[in-house]
Amino acid sequence: MKSERIKTDILIIGGGTAGCYTAVTAAENSDKQILICEKAHIKRSGCLAAGVNALNAYITEGRTPQDYVDYCVKDAHGIAREDLLLTMSQRLNAVTERLDREGLVILKDEQGKYVARGNRNIKINGENIKPLLAGMAQRHPNVRVLNRVNITDIDVTGNRINGAFGIGIDDGTFYIIEASAVLIATGGAAGLYKPNNPGFSRHKMWYCPFNTGAGYAMGIRHGAEMTTFEMRFIALRCKDTIAPTGTLAQGVGAKQINALGEVYEHKYGLTTSERVYGTTAENSAGRGPCFLRTEGISEQQEQSLLKAYLNMAPSQTLKWLESGELPGKSNVEIEGTEPYIVGGHTASGFWVDTDRATTIQGLYAAGDVAGGAPQKYVTGALAEGEIAAQAMLRYLDGNKPAGISEESAVRHLSEAERFLDGSDSPYSAEQLEEAMQTVMDSYAGGIKTNYRFSEKSLGIAEKRIIQLEGLSDSLRAKDPQELMYIYELRERLTVCKTVIAHLRARKETRWAGFAGNTDHPERDDEHWNVFVNSRFENGRTEIILRSVSKG
Repeated sequence: MKSERIKTDILIIGGGTAGCYTAVTAAENSDKQILICEKAHIKRSGCLAAGVNALNAYITEGRTPQDYVDYCVKDAHGIAREDLLLTMSQRLNAVTERLDREGLVILKDEQGKYVARGNRNIKINGENIKPLLAGMAQRHPNVRVLNRVNITDIDVTGNRINGAFGIGIDDGTFYIIEASAVLIATGGAAGLYKPNNPGFSRHKMWYCPFNTGAGYAMGIRHGAEMTTFEMRFIALRCKDTIAPTGTLAQGVGAKQINALGEVYEHKYGLTTSERVYGTTAENSAGRGPCFLRTEGISEQQEQSLLKAYLNMAPSQTLKWLESGELPGKSNVEIEGTEPYIVGGHTASGFWVDTDRATTIQGLYAAGDVAGGAPQKYVTGALAEGEIAAQAMLRYLDGNKPAGISEESAVRHLSEAERFLDGSDSPYSAEQLEEAMQTVMDSYAGGIKTNYRFSEKSLGIAEKRIIQLEGLSDSLRAKDPQELMYIYELRERLTVCKTVIAHLRARKETRWAGFAGNTDHPERDDEHWNVFVNSRFENGRTEIILRSVSKG
């Protein structure tokens, strides 16, 4: 493999929502050199690749940032960082207005005010939101983008960041990137569990299937403190298409009903996890399948739904049209997805301060990879990118890079070349990935067990994930694309081990629907109103309990 050494002031790993806005903010406020490394292509990468039809975090008229904080804390059953949520919420409207000025189509009423969808959301036509963000970043001369470069690891010495290593997926170039400050904005982790749809359709999932937990894995390997991985996110979605249900619930007021036509959502609660729990409970009790009641909505509402789903999940609109069962005539069947680890909806991710600095000096996290602040969605990721950019610029004033040692570079290059020797291996990355998903589904609370697990089952899961990690050493790749698959598998396996450790550590059931501990089925605020954090040290995941502070 040929090598290329690059020096930059700021390295941004991941060119998604948070990554792009971090680059924009840093470029507009300094002359520092900024490098974005994106595994795909920045124009259509990350969670916004296909578009979105609403901005779900916005301070609507009559509401305050503290109102949004209170909502997030309540939805997370108390496990959330109010300091992170408030610093994020105070910027939600400003970043929204910036996108409006840049050309994002935000729906407005006759008075020119944004059209609300519920108490915290506004409607947009957002098919082009990702190209818009990419264009904002790329127009600055001090921003450089490396597309199709997969960052495989960061370089840390003495708990200080020095840069990162990456591989060009198209040409196999090995990149040694030295940076004074690094932002991880790689998103959360999909593909840990067996998905709703197998085989050819396995990519039909709620969360971006190309988000592998890479940033989490890098931080875990180097001893960064992580938080709340046991608060998994399970989306309630339209059956088969895995299209969002919020547009139905909030857009037309559709209630959750069982096969008997009974509205059950109030019986179990209305938080995000409780909506999932109610659906699985009704199915388990033999009162399924479950639906969102759309029968009887107006023709205007029906047409609005068809158009809205074209902006974010065209397969749902196509299903309605091809089947002839339009939502006004037929209720929409719903189901829960497999679990994801995603800090944009739950509190999972890096443990950060209000600057979004991690516990590794010079390393920052924003968006889905940053923990502690659930329900951040698109605008929250933008706000965290802005916060991180401003903090990194301050950090650069007094800190110079130590540089990446030749020894570290050779070690990482040798690892890549070992996998890329072109020889045959007894397994493929895809086969081991399917085995991993089966283990997590069966023993670590997947769809198969209605998201429930026990101490015994988690022990089996841990043992088998460690076995698969050992088998992954024998994988071989014939080209850089296959090499990327090997690294993606190993990232997921690292995250799986942390998830299992966190699920085992929290001896209660706080988020019924997201995580059901059959050994401890009740909520226990006396002992477990705490953050379950972890740090990987000496080959073990050490659990750290941190108190939840008000404010």
